[in-house]
Amino acid sequence: MPPATLKNTEISRRAWFASLFGAALRTQPANRSRATLCGIPFLRLARGASSLRLLRIHGDEETARQAVEILMESLEAEAWIVDSRTRHVEVLGLRLDPNRMFSRAGAGRNLRRLNPSAPESAIAAALDFLDQGREKMLRTLAPPPGGLWIAAHNNGPGYSIHAEAPISTEMHLPQPEMPRDFFLFTEEKDFRAATRAPRNAVLPDRPEGRTTARSRAGAPPGACATSMSRQPTASWKSSWK
Repeated sequence: MPPATLKNTEISRRAWFASLFGAALRTQPANRSRATLCGIPFLRLARGASSLRLLRIHGDEETARQAVEILMESLEAEAWIVDSRTRHVEVLGLRLDPNRMFSRAGAGRNLRRLNPSAPESAIAAALDFLDQGREKMLRTLAPPPGGLWIAAHNNGPGYSIHAEAPISTEMHLPQPEMPRDFFLFTEEKDFRAATRAPRNAVLPDRPEGRTTARSRAGAPPGACATSMSRQPTASWKSSWK
């Protein structure tokens, strides 16, 4: 048997990802388009009619963007990438973490934290603006019933799978030397599928308590967040494709 190369290792891991999430592998380029949702610019990558949806929500998480774009080179799926280089977006002149815009309560807490000098009237106006566009945004970003929604994130030194352990039911840790690279699932059946593979995974105890894209009340079941550390691109390719 010939020795493994970076190229065939990437192909095998990409195929593993496709088999885990029921996605098909394709070779033609994904279609690219742009859209604005809740005042936030997005880049859309799409190929085929898959129910798999990928999301990169934070503009400064470049490894996560690379993850999504490289997967979309061969997966049949639809991906949405916040088209920004900064972590926060602007809503009616106020700073907002876009991962907190999926509920009014979460957005309100975040707007007040990031804009401490803003008058309450400005906060209320931004919340009303988000409310007006939220359902359309969710219909656009979320998969159809029975589909899977995956959000890709980068992790800094202060966050790893171990931070999720106290609020999680189960943890799968076949790569203990890479605690910042892991999948976070909200559906037990998806977590069970992941435990058959050599990738770190965690199942939160109360996913409904989160107010992010993967767990907003009313969001589709089968949501997952993939978290990866900020590593050089070559190292990331070896680990995550």
